This record gives sequence, structure tokens and C-alpha cells, in this order.
Amino acid sequence: MNELASDSHPSSSAGSQKPAGSRAGSRKALAILGSTGSVGEQTLAVALAEPERFSVVALAAGRNIEKLAEQVRVFRPALVSVAEPAGAAALRDALGSVDVEIVVGAEGLDAVASHPADLVVSSLVGAVGLAPTLAAIRAGRDVALANKEVMVMAGALVLREVQKHDVALLPVDSEHSAIFQALAGQRAEDVARLILTASGGPFRTWTSEQIAEATIEQALDHPNWDMGPKITIDSATLMNKGLEVIEARWLFDTQPDCIDVVVHPQSIIHSLVEFKDSSVIAQLGLPDMRVPIVVALAHPERIALDVPRLDLAAIGRLDFEVPDRKRFPCLDLAYEALGLSEAAPAVVNAANEIAVSAFLAGQIRFTQIAETNGAVLNLHASRIGDAQTGADGGSGRLRDLDDVLEADAWSRACARDWLAASA
Repeated sequence: MNELASDSHPSSSAGSQKPAGSRAGSRKALAILGSTGSVGEQTLAVALAEPERFSVVALAAGRNIEKLAEQVRVFRPALVSVAEPAGAAALRDALGSVDVEIVVGAEGLDAVASHPADLVVSSLVGAVGLAPTLAAIRAGRDVALANKEVMVMAGALVLREVQKHDVALLPVDSEHSAIFQALAGQRAEDVARLILTASGGPFRTWTSEQIAEATIEQALDHPNWDMGPKITIDSATLMNKGLEVIEARWLFDTQPDCIDVVVHPQSIIHSLVEFKDSSVIAQLGLPDMRVPIVVALAHPERIALDVPRLDLAAIGRLDFEVPDRKRFPCLDLAYEALGLSEAAPAVVNAANEIAVSAFLAGQIRFTQIAETNGAVLNLHASRIGDAQTGADGGSGRLRDLDDVLEADAWSRACARDWLAASA
């Protein structure tokens, strides 16, 4: 292994941080980035159902002014952010005499993220969530993280900031929440492996020849989950699981060789932790995002949740398979990125976004997604080599947010060029 993949065991950075929470006897104050999205709405539903536990002090949304206005009327936050000045004016008109400060754009997101709160819920979609999440951490706020790109694109940078400011980083993704729960009360030095489970996607039983001819409609036909097109395609290529490996590496300060993936078609076991005595602790439950959301919001407490209960007898069986890395090469590309540089995960993530978009537009074959990701990652490796010999190129180290954004932009340009040359 290289310098980023030593033989050290998981140190469970997310699990070992101080417990998130409010002062004894007071409600936990929430600031929500992405309040009009799915996770944001579910978070607000929990706050509405548990008013003695949670208050909402700040909200950030994009352009869904009607929904945001309704949220402001119900929760009466002190601060609200919208994407554009026109949206701010429309929101003010909609709210009338409601007393709330309205801020705009990137500065508005940072203001909501650093507003006095016990917990910032980071549920913006995409790279736009990077800067405000870092702003929350630097302001000393605990963060419930539901934005995959934050750790995939800037995991090394975020981890350093979390450790510097001694805040809690609580995962909301179901797989990482499962690991977080399994690690509770355990010593980091006793952990041997983190094991992420994958559904296997729609092509789990397909041959390589069948996969090569896969259509957009077939790739979007996921057997277990109803997700957006991008995530569904990532599940079909197993890139989604590769991105989760990258997240786990940084969330739990864990070396890549201590993270494994197993295919579990029923999606009942959400992830597992193996300890050095060969004991394994798993977190089980019916697929429902409300559970990991509430785990993060209430930590370190557990609160009652009205969701369907797990009936193992009714399920009958749980199956497991080793992922086929030849049919699904994107998984190995994620591990390769972790071994290359701090910036390489951002590179492969950006290339994948370009390739998936091209596939959904009918411009490339399904198998060209992995080919594009691999080609751009190879170019990044050459670029690092050029930097080490003094030639023009990126070093691969993430010193600040600008480095992350540069790696992302460079990768997108390379992916477009490579696809154009392959047409």
C-alpha cells in the first residue's frame, strides 16, 4: 500500500467525536442547509413531531420559495437563506410581517451554517454544500452530514478541520449511520474492518455481454430503491458504493484496506463492523431514511419513531455475495483514487458525473462510464507525477477549498475531452 493506505486500523473519527447535543434541559437548536429537499423536509417533520426536543433557528434553500415560506411560517427561524436576490424579494413578499432575516447566495449559506445552533444539518446536493459545511465546522458547530460530495470531494480537508475544531460529524447516509451505530461504545483500536453492504443494482446477475448492451431504461430499473437518475445509475455501476467507501475512509479516519464491500440484495443489513476478536456487529432495519436522520438528530439519545418494524421471520433469508469487480470496475476505481492522492476522489467523482450525464443523454454506452472514470484517473496520476518532477501539474494535496474546486473543474474538462475523442 502507499502512504495513504497504511496498515493502521480504523480510528473511527466520526464516532469518537464529542456527542452532539444541546445544554441539559434545553431544546437542540437546528440549522438546516437544504431545507426544501428530501432530507431537509424529513428533518423538519421530526422537529415538528418533537417540539420539546428540537427548535429550528436557521434555514437555507434554493429556489423553492413557496415551500420555504411555508417552513418559515411554521418554524419561525431567525435566519433564512435563498439562492438569488429575486428569491429573497419574493420570500419577503410572501411572508409579509413575519420577522425573519433573509440572506442570499453563497454568503447566505455560510451565514446559516455558522448561525448559533447545536447542530447543522448539511443536506444540500452537490458541490454547493462544501463551503457552508466547512463554515459550520470552522464555527464550531456539530454537523449531521447528508451531502455525499462533502466527504468524497474534500474528505482529507474536512477531516483535518473536524479534528482541529473538535466538532461532531454525524453521518446521515444509511450505510455510514449503520457503521456509526455499530461503533458506539467500542474502542477504535479493537476495530478490524468496516463492511459496507450493496444491493448489487439492476445488473447484479447480468453477464458482461448483457451489461455492455444495457439501455438507459434497464439501468434505471433498480430492484429495491426509488432514487434519482444519477444515484440509480451509480448503483448500477457500483460507483455509488465506491463513493461510499471514500466517504467511510474519511468519516471514520479509516485506511482503505480496512474497508470492504459485500453485496446484500435484500438491503436489510445496512453495514457491519468486524473487531479483532472476529466478532461482527451489524445494524439492521427496513430501508427508511427517517431512521438514520433521527439517529443523527437525537444523538446520543434514541427517540421513538413511527416506522415499520423489522420482521426477520417474514423476510426469511438474507443473502450475501462478493462483488464482481470485473463486471463492475468502478468499485476498484474508488479504491485506486484513495491510493493516489487527496484530490483523486474529487477527480473520479467529477469524471463520473460527466460520464453518467452523457449516458443518460444517450451519448455513450453504459460501459463507457467506467472507461471514462478510469481514463481521467490515469491522467490525474500522470499529472501528479509531472508535479513531482517539477513539470506543470497538480500535487494532489488539498490545502484549501480552492484546491478541491480546481481538481473538480480539471476533471470535468478532461472527461469531456476524452468522451469527445472517443465519439
